[in-house]
Amino acid sequence: MSDSKTIAAVFAHPDDEVLGCGASLARHAAGGETVRILILATGLASRGKAEAAELGALQDQARRAAGILGAAHIAFGEMLDNQMDTVSLLSVVQVVEEFFAEAPPAVVYTHHAGDLNVDHRVTHQAVLTALRPQPGTPSHEIRSCEVNSATEWSGPSFQPFVPTIFADITGTLEKKLEALRCYAGELRDWPHPRSEVGVETLARWRGAQCGHEAAEAFALVRRVSGA
Repeated sequence: MSDSKTIAAVFAHPDDEVLGCGASLARHAAGGETVRILILATGLASRGKAEAAELGALQDQARRAAGILGAAHIAFGEMLDNQMDTVSLLSVVQVVEEFFAEAPPAVVYTHHAGDLNVDHRVTHQAVLTALRPQPGTPSHEIRSCEVNSATEWSGPSFQPFVPTIFADITGTLEKKLEALRCYAGELRDWPHPRSEVGVETLARWRGAQCGHEAAEAFALVRRVSGA
């Protein structure tokens, strides 16, 4: 792993970072590692034109959530929501590359390649492209996450999410739920998967799969190790 001990989370929309790996980010931060978050799209425009006040409020929610998780930095790309496939992949990659150049990460969390949401898929591809191994590439690991109401809703033609890493979040699950409450407008009522009960239920199920009270599950996408 990189000596930087920087942990990066690159996601499409505000709240994806909490749903996908919020408790793990809190655990990294509590362990003294530097957590940095990049949100690429607004999270609003698919519902109509995003007003500046609405966007500012949602970004404030993201900042509060990041603070609860212990993140040191959060940045916003402000790309069009659910339209990231209409801009060049190069444009997205350049934003991600700039973010990584500021602090080369040891571990990167991002979306699963087979999510239903197109912004998630573009984000995944941009992260892999930005971190394509070249001479001098620092050691790093890319982990894809499951995001409630996106990963489980994909069809048989999409790549399934098959976890290979289970992280014990027994001690930080409440941090995840507390951060999620910052996004009150994004939450739904149970039995929707993006409800507080749905998020905790998934965490308990993943925990049961690995012998812990609660867990977050990830798929190892790529690991590049130095000498």
